[in-house]
Amino acid sequence: MPNPNRGSCGFQSTEFEQEYERPSKSELKRQMTALQKLGEELIAEPRDRVKRVPMPEDVRDAILECQLIKDHEGRRRQTQYVGKKMRTLEPDEIAAIQKMLDSWKGASKSETAALHAIERKRDKLLADDKALTQLLESNPELDAQHLRTLIRNARKEQAENKPPKAYREIFQILKQLQAAAAASTTDEEDDVEED
Repeated sequence: MPNPNRGSCGFQSTEFEQEYERPSKSELKRQMTALQKLGEELIAEPRDRVKRVPMPEDVRDAILECQLIKDHEGRRRQTQYVGKKMRTLEPDEIAAIQKMLDSWKGASKSETAALHAIERKRDKLLADDKALTQLLESNPELDAQHLRTLIRNARKEQAENKPPKAYREIFQILKQLQAAAAASTTDEEDDVEED
């Protein structure tokens, strides 16, 4: 049965609503969860990377300590502690940490793309003999006979389902070529900047 007195008091509902100058509990919870996740991302990174992140020593020590803990419950508690420490950081410190994590992700994406390009080049070498001719023309310092032998062995490995020893060796040669090309490009850019 509906309440006959409901709404009959004559007050508008907006009269009792107040504007708060602080964030709501839900917003605070979202911020705390985001900082907790940021701390967990740092925990997942290698120790040498964490040591390069610009942050207060107590936060860094908590993260490095958490990386050493293997016990599930102990690690969970330490992760909570890292989250608590993360909440003490200033917004500019948090932004710097996030920027560094994003740069690592971007670097790893570009590294992955470069490795995929090398794999495609290797597959092209195995599929087409003209690709080897083009590679040797652009890189005369390569040992043509050794490369031909590796390609022949890699094809044989694939046909007989053997371990891909030659296949991997071709990859390493192509990776070294790419590293040398990148180093020479960097050297040329440095020379241009000095001029």
